[in-house]
Amino acid sequence: MKTQELREKDRAVLSAAVELYLKSGVPVSSGAIHGKRVLPDSPATIRNIMVRLEERGFLSQPHASAGRVPTDRGLRFYVNSLLDGVPLTFDQINLFAQDLSIKKGDLPGLLHQASRVLADQSDSLGFVIQPRISRIHFHHIRFIQIAPGKVMIILMTPFHLVLTEIVPSETAFEQVELDRASQYINASFSGRTLSQARDCILEELGKSTSKFERALSRLINLLKASIQQDEDDDPIIVQGTSKLIGKFETGNLSRLQSLLQNIEEKTSLAKLLSEFIALDRVKVLIGSESNLPAISDCALVLSHYGDRTQVLGSLGIIGPRRIPYRKIIPLVDNVAQKISQTISQTSS
Repeated sequence: MKTQELREKDRAVLSAAVELYLKSGVPVSSGAIHGKRVLPDSPATIRNIMVRLEERGFLSQPHASAGRVPTDRGLRFYVNSLLDGVPLTFDQINLFAQDLSIKKGDLPGLLHQASRVLADQSDSLGFVIQPRISRIHFHHIRFIQIAPGKVMIILMTPFHLVLTEIVPSETAFEQVELDRASQYINASFSGRTLSQARDCILEELGKSTSKFERALSRLINLLKASIQQDEDDDPIIVQGTSKLIGKFETGNLSRLQSLLQNIEEKTSLAKLLSEFIALDRVKVLIGSESNLPAISDCALVLSHYGDRTQVLGSLGIIGPRRIPYRKIIPLVDNVAQKISQTISQTSS
């Protein structure tokens, strides 16, 4: 039976069952739903509706004498009703509006603030996936030799944020050579990404004269080193790990241990989460929907952030399936919007 085919009474009972379960964490009885006065019907009628919802996979009964709990499908119905019918506004947005400010183009600082706000306001794990420097459209770039075998890349984005990266280089550069490389890339590729610049230079390499070919070859080696390091670096900021401990039942401690291990190995976690970066305003994955064993007992709520020209990364929370979705969904959405607005305003 499709979700949209549920009768109005079925929907009311299911929503009430989910909200009671999210609040208490214990199986919900027909008497408890009757007490919420969502329907004028008797507890017996509500019990029959719950049996029907169980048959259709929206509720389950842990024990014969117990009430019922929502399945992942039941939680999905509830979340979809929030996404479809409730304005995504968070009534505590002013509590952290001042926290999400940017100073001197400090994007990493802003993203650390965001992960802290997400963790504190959700009482769950908050994460932010940082943008890859090699995939950001740049306005201006400069290379500086800071030590033998080390080159600093200073990249200014179109939205006036400054990102830096120190790249190991097997090639020995003179600063004057790096200045020429900066001038060449700025003149030829401003508005593109470093990855695009590398691809264009590789194509140009086969067409150039032998004198220019050596300079391009040395430059492409530097860009390759930068992009490889960018791919290998840890791109995720995580805060609130300790908030997950104590929220899992004793029987799920092995799953919690697996999750915490993935969090500790943050590069692995970032790769998992990156699969779900999408243009959806808010995306919610519940339990088995993620197809990720590490978070199969969790709920994942995420959104994306960026400037006016591109999506830069994603952010969100990871918590137990029994999280207050009515609060968490608009929280994640508003933090993502606030970061995007803050980034875009720096270019005004």
